[in-house]
Amino acid sequence: MKGAKQGPHSPKRDAPRAVALAATLVSVLSATLVAASVAILLAVLLRPALAQAGADTPPIQDDAPTPSLLARGAYLAKAGDCAGCHTAPQGGAPFAGGLGMGSPFGTIVTSNITPDPRFGIGAYRYDDFERAVRHGIARGGKRLYPAMPYASFAKLTDDDVHALYAFLMNRVAPVARPAPPSDVAFPFNQRWALRFWQLLFVPDGPNGGPYRPHPDRDPLWNRGAYLVQSLGHCGACHTPRGPAYQERGYDESSSAYLTGGVNDHWFAPNLTGDAGSGLGRLSEADIAAFLKTGHGAGVVAYGSMVEQIEDSSQYLTDDDLRDIAHYLKSLPAQNPSGTYTPGANTVQSAVNGNRVAMSESSGFNVYRSACARCHGDSGRGVPHVFPALAGNPSVLAEDTTSLIRLLVEGGSSPHTLRGPPRQRMPGFAGILTDAQMAQALTYMRGAWGNDAQPITGNDVSTLRAILHK
Repeated sequence: MKGAKQGPHSPKRDAPRAVALAATLVSVLSATLVAASVAILLAVLLRPALAQAGADTPPIQDDAPTPSLLARGAYLAKAGDCAGCHTAPQGGAPFAGGLGMGSPFGTIVTSNITPDPRFGIGAYRYDDFERAVRHGIARGGKRLYPAMPYASFAKLTDDDVHALYAFLMNRVAPVARPAPPSDVAFPFNQRWALRFWQLLFVPDGPNGGPYRPHPDRDPLWNRGAYLVQSLGHCGACHTPRGPAYQERGYDESSSAYLTGGVNDHWFAPNLTGDAGSGLGRLSEADIAAFLKTGHGAGVVAYGSMVEQIEDSSQYLTDDDLRDIAHYLKSLPAQNPSGTYTPGANTVQSAVNGNRVAMSESSGFNVYRSACARCHGDSGRGVPHVFPALAGNPSVLAEDTTSLIRLLVEGGSSPHTLRGPPRQRMPGFAGILTDAQMAQALTYMRGAWGNDAQPITGNDVSTLRAILHK
């Protein structure tokens, strides 16, 4: 093979060409790596500027929303009480945030959801908005605290989310003001950790995602369930929370759902069918009237429920109120507490350990001097004016936080379009001692047929210390 000719593509003739090609490839790769490195460095350096530019650039809007879509969005915003949470107290701009919400981890301040492009949601495209509302992830990847009830809003239908987005972007005035930062202690201020909270506690699988009607239930029940579980997010207050601040249930499949919970030092009562501290003795009409006016069957709204009725439920249609009541009345009794037997007199019963004559009872005398003028010797109150205490579910509740707070601070009934005039209850912090408050409340929980556990002076003083009253 020594004298054989070399062809045009023999290895020896191609070697210099291969070396040149390799050198060229190395040069190209080096240049590419340098360019990539420069691009990465520029991206890091310019990220704040780019993010700011993106925040100031309004999103590309779809076709102009129809009047009916905007009207629907406005109604849904009322049903969801969006302004109630996202408006600062004492004259804050609607939807501009700034309301501080108490939690075991600190004060969580609501955000600006006006269409301002810098401080609000003006730069949000629909997908950004949907991700924040349903999944608790704001534009830019910031995780939202569960004070925002996205676990409930996850059940909203696509049509309702679109309508809400159209309303907020087109009918709410932009406010160019940032909401104050939340005051949450370390390590709970590390929002990245909320990713794991959301993975653990936000419903997924069969119980997650948009609400799916139950085929074995009538349309009224399904509409009521949808409103209670999604827009109404009733469980955010009325369902007890676990050690990680998670709601212990998001629908009637959980025995803890709507059995009562403490929020910002108010106890939101049991909404299941318990005849003592729940809705067992209220009719559907009573519940609907309560949500419309704040009054129903001798029960009057108090605490944070006053604002909810004023800002939200009074504006719901009669049909939606009826459907909500229909759903709530279908819930079986859970977590029973206290009983009511008209005509019984537990406070004087020897079985209850009280052999003191009524005229000598401290609780009776405190009640007569401080409470009977409005609520009556019989505890029946005045219809549509002062609440009845006899058989009142809040009086019979196991958790006495609201009872004590009302006596300490006082309160007021709602002011609504169709309800009776607002009435105010004075606070007794500077009038009665802790022991006298406990005696009066214990008397109420055992008089007129009521039967619930007594309240101690230590119970009163402990809550007063928390409230700084």
